[in-house]
Amino acid sequence: MLAAHGKGVALSAPDQPLPSPTGPNPFLGTDGPHTDAPAADRSDRADGTLAQLPGLGAGYLARIPAGTAQVLVAAGSGKDAADTTVTLYSRTPDGRWRAGTAWPAHNGFAGWTADHREGDLRSPVGVFPLSDAGGLKGDPGSKLPYHQDDAFVAEGSGFTGDSLAGAFDYVVAIDYNRVAGSSPLDRREPLGAARGGGIWLHVDHGGPTHGCVSLTEDHMAELLRTLDPAAHPVIVMGDAASLAA
Repeated sequence: MLAAHGKGVALSAPDQPLPSPTGPNPFLGTDGPHTDAPAADRSDRADGTLAQLPGLGAGYLARIPAGTAQVLVAAGSGKDAADTTVTLYSRTPDGRWRAGTAWPAHNGFAGWTADHREGDLRSPVGVFPLSDAGGLKGDPGSKLPYHQDDAFVAEGSGFTGDSLAGAFDYVVAIDYNRVAGSSPLDRREPLGAARGGGIWLHVDHGGPTHGCVSLTEDHMAELLRTLDPAAHPVIVMGDAASLAA
């Protein structure tokens, strides 16, 4: 949901994937029944690469598509907390993982949920593709399809009195309850309005969101220049304890 805290398009509210008894639902990301992967080998070596993505339990590792070579991990500090650390991992030619810089970020005001509903102020826990980008500002060199639009406007104030101005200068749509291949502004919600939508990565405004994940403007611009459709990027997001389970 793009919940308004003032005029224009405001902070997105969290939305979350429902477990499907029959298999993965494309509108819920890659969550669904999976065979657990073998126990993760998280050992590193002199070149700094990792055999496996750290901090993720076998169930989440198994949900990352085999063809994915970029994984953005947003690990929240607690189930009911709004502080998150975001790290981009890139797969090396020999199948190992190299970590980028860990970035501070914010998530939903009320924390995280595995069963997001419209207006619950929690960010969804799950594994979701990253397909489309956009923003009020011009394309900073995005490899993802970039939709510049004057409708990417956030006005008013956030939960801590922080100004929302500029929050949507750069955004990356998180493919939860949305139609991939369209502008982040596309409001179609295949799971229905009750499940919410409009979950984005966007520019941080200094406080919690309605369910999005927010990074500094410089980090958002760097992310846009780095995420590559050919690498089939996904975000793994949730509180750290849930992701490690």
